[in-house]
Amino acid sequence: MRAGRASSRSVDTSSASEGDLTAPRDRGKVLGICVFLALATLLVFGQTIRHQFINYDDPEYVYANPMVTEGLTWNGVLWAFSHSYSRNWHPLTWISHMLDWQLYGLHPGGHHLTSVLLHGANAILLFLVLREMTRSLWASAFVASVFAIHPLRAESVAWISERKDVLSGLFFMLTLGAYVRYVRHPWSRMRYLTVLLLFACGLMSKAMLTTLPLLLLLLDYWPLERFAEEHAAGGPGRAGGRRFPVALRLIAEKVPLVALSAASSAVTVLAQGNAALPTGQLSLPARIENAVVSYVAYLGQMLYPVGLVIPYPYPGDGLPSWEVMLSLVVLVLLFAGAFLSRRRRPYLLVGWLWYVVMLVPVIGIVQVGAQARADRYTYLPQIGIYLLVAWTGADLCASSRARSRVVGLLATVVVAALMVCAAIQVSHWRDSLSLWSHSVAWSSGNTVAENNLAWLLATNPEASLRDGARAIQLAEEANRRAGGVEPSLMDTLAAAYAEGRRFTAAVEVAERAEKLAAARGDTSMALAIRMRLSLYQAGRPYREVP
Repeated sequence: MRAGRASSRSVDTSSASEGDLTAPRDRGKVLGICVFLALATLLVFGQTIRHQFINYDDPEYVYANPMVTEGLTWNGVLWAFSHSYSRNWHPLTWISHMLDWQLYGLHPGGHHLTSVLLHGANAILLFLVLREMTRSLWASAFVASVFAIHPLRAESVAWISERKDVLSGLFFMLTLGAYVRYVRHPWSRMRYLTVLLLFACGLMSKAMLTTLPLLLLLLDYWPLERFAEEHAAGGPGRAGGRRFPVALRLIAEKVPLVALSAASSAVTVLAQGNAALPTGQLSLPARIENAVVSYVAYLGQMLYPVGLVIPYPYPGDGLPSWEVMLSLVVLVLLFAGAFLSRRRRPYLLVGWLWYVVMLVPVIGIVQVGAQARADRYTYLPQIGIYLLVAWTGADLCASSRARSRVVGLLATVVVAALMVCAAIQVSHWRDSLSLWSHSVAWSSGNTVAENNLAWLLATNPEASLRDGARAIQLAEEANRRAGGVEPSLMDTLAAAYAEGRRFTAAVEVAERAEKLAAARGDTSMALAIRMRLSLYQAGRPYREVP
């Protein structure tokens, strides 16, 4: 990796340089890198066009959602903006699913193709935006390459229900690009409105982007170096003949963006209010401990992306004290190192804070769901880590051709190895049976994975894929862990007993499950269980409709 004119400091984005994008030779390199990013994305994720829907969220988001299966209609658009279905308010994500249904119908390959194309576009845009901000060609290319093909991207790209990741990612990249253009002419209202509009679209795709205003302040520090100015340059910076300090002006500049984030956060809290776990069920200290460990766990998965599963179960007995303390020490040391190096290597602090800040909305302090963490949450935050690694490599290359060769070779090997690992990880998402089998094999105490695999083994319409004994084993373990009080888990156990020809046990469990579901006010589940109960009473197992 070559650092170009400057490895740790940015250059004036409005001036020409030897790495200027207008140079014919440089344009050729940029085009070649864009082609590589597109091809690498297709090589890793192109296999998904032969994949199926997954029985986890895909029914709710796509093929069993009556608003989506109507295609793109005015009623559907109004519904998307006026409802928080599935505990999320992301109207643009719903509209993208409707458009996919309009184009592809029930063919899952088309839905997968849209996600792959969006992800490929995100990788290319990330490269172009970083290149524009820093004028560093190869460091930007490395960041975009790792982002494009890291195995942790599998969940975001290969899972149709996670369309919100790649779609919000698109608006995230476009917002960054628009912000760079605005920085060149900071009093251009049209350019600022463009930033606001794209950011709003990102929030309407996934609310995780709420911390983007803070990220823009980080980018003001490096590589845009807007804090380096001594004073605001006239215009709105003047008040009563006095000049505002640059920092205050840059913060004030973000106020409209912060207002959008606040509004999005409020809507999200209202939408997910019933889904958020109360502190009585999961204490605040336990959430903080899990957050600390998760920050380090995500770094470990970045370096060694093996055994990636869905979901990662929350530790039932709590986390060991030594693991929490060790993780805290690692985080403190990493932050201290980045902070102390901020003058000579500002990219270390910016990259680290990019990672930390962008994970805040999903790190689990406000816990939604029972997962401890999720691969999909790393989609945008880990760009910060890739960035600090890439620019460290660029600095190493700056003064030595020999180092450049070694670092370049190492970067090539890393990207190639990640492509192979990612292709393998994506293959586990080809269908529900493969996904849940992999998750059960690579995790312990994974109630969600056990329950879903048991359901498939008990109710699959293909006889060759059913295994009653294994289904009973998995379902009993999941129910034991949950205390035998979850109607959805008991429903699976009843189906497993029926597949194993143990109809008396199936009837008994199904009757209890129906009563529990009705007591909780879940009438749709109670009706579904009652329908299956009638089959068990007649000595017949339940079969899913193909």
